Amino acid sequence: MSLTLNILRSYREPDRVVRGLAQGDLREPQVMFFALLACALIFVAQWPGLSRAATIDPSVTFEQRMGGAMFGIMFLLPLILYGCAALLKLGLRVAGHAVPGILTRLALFWSLLVVTPLMLFQGGVSAFLGSGPVSQGLGFVVLLVFLYILVKSVSAVRAVAQAPG
Repeated sequence: MSLTLNILRSYREPDRVVRGLAQGDLREPQVMFFALLACALIFVAQWPGLSRAATIDPSVTFEQRMGGAMFGIMFLLPLILYGCAALLKLGLRVAGHAVPGILTRLALFWSLLVVTPLMLFQGGVSAFLGSGPVSQGLGFVVLLVFLYILVKSVSAVRAVAQAPG
């Protein structure tokens, strides 16, 4: 199934989508692609807010803000994501669930990729309304959706890892 359709399906049944991805021909480049695509879309989601901030406070130009955001999101965030995936794997191991690293990375990176359309929407809202209660509330909703999909995804990869054969 296509990436876009899988993302849309993940809002209804994230465990089935992740189980299907995990049981397929899963390799590290595919999982890394999910992380890098999520980072790129998160970077794009920042553009409207950065433009608004540069208009309100011209002492820091839009290009300077974009450079900082690009460094943080495109270079540092993937490293942070891999560190979080290692912590997730360690937490699962401590809890008594032996899940391969590639499956924990899949669960985390896929969950992040699935919520990026919501992040794009939040970026547009924050550009129009600023960082007020509506934008912050929408950010909280994005966080809750991410956590929901992450929990379901981790459950799915645990089931795949425990399945015989």
